[in-house]
Amino acid sequence: MELMPAMTLERPETVEDAVRLRAADGAKYLAGGTDMVVNIRRGIERPAALVDLTGIEELGAIAAGPDGIDIGAAVPLSGVAANGAVKRGYRAVAEAAAEVAGPTHRNYGTVGGNLCLDTRCLFYNQSEWWRKSNDYCLKHRGEVCHVAPGGKRCFAAFSGDLAPAALVHGAEVTLAGAGGRRRVKLDALYRNDGMDHLALEDGELLVALHLPKESAGIPSGYRKSRIRGSIDFPLAGVAAALKMADGRVAALDIALTAVNPYPHRVAKIDSFVGGPLGEEQLDALRDTVRTQAKPMRTTTVQPWYRRRVVGAMARRLLAELA
Repeated sequence: MELMPAMTLERPETVEDAVRLRAADGAKYLAGGTDMVVNIRRGIERPAALVDLTGIEELGAIAAGPDGIDIGAAVPLSGVAANGAVKRGYRAVAEAAAEVAGPTHRNYGTVGGNLCLDTRCLFYNQSEWWRKSNDYCLKHRGEVCHVAPGGKRCFAAFSGDLAPAALVHGAEVTLAGAGGRRRVKLDALYRNDGMDHLALEDGELLVALHLPKESAGIPSGYRKSRIRGSIDFPLAGVAAALKMADGRVAALDIALTAVNPYPHRVAKIDSFVGGPLGEEQLDALRDTVRTQAKPMRTTTVQPWYRRRVVGAMARRLLAELA
């Protein structure tokens, strides 16, 4: 990796000041830096200034209220994993936070950083000289997607762990920009585009993750597959929330990560609500998950394996929750 280039470091004390400073040409937000700093040293990001968010008190708090729990964007992932209220009410979220990389990464990496994680690809997350020798790629400074050379679309995969777990609990996010603040469903934060997967307005900052009271306590969990269990991003990840009543499915939600350019909830599962959850239904749900996982050769592992393993993990997780 290259040395860190010269840049300005800004340290605002409020969200509004951070948004104002980010409006400067070439500025980027920085919290834990576990992904941003690596991308800077690889020459992928070249900010003229970094807006350090760690001094903003509002972003560092977890607060329980009458309508749920608000988790500040700068809360470290280790704090989410250890929080009693999150573990009791939103188990999948706590499990996902605990599964991110290694302990040191979780102590620095933040909620906002993981939710807004850049998409990843074997041809993108490399050193400058490596990427240059391959004429770069469609996502950054190149004209060809080496994963799918015949097209003009980027298939880099979103690999954040927290998003699918929050999605199955109906999470929302608070965003702040030049026009003020807004709160949207977490689903609305993402789009199926490896080059531009975040539906944020220019300079907009993710302020907090909101976990609604309505989904508190519903049995949920998160599972992931990775090459090295100690530090790696997921090759495939699945979160599920399942509520059973009188032997039948009362509520069901499944979400995926690392098998598409964006994290998303699995569609076409409403028909399982109201019925039993036996071996036949579990097999059908496994197959439904596999059909909606669209991994490409963005890692060293074959796409067919990631598709199969995400379905198998979903089936096993649902069986455990039932």
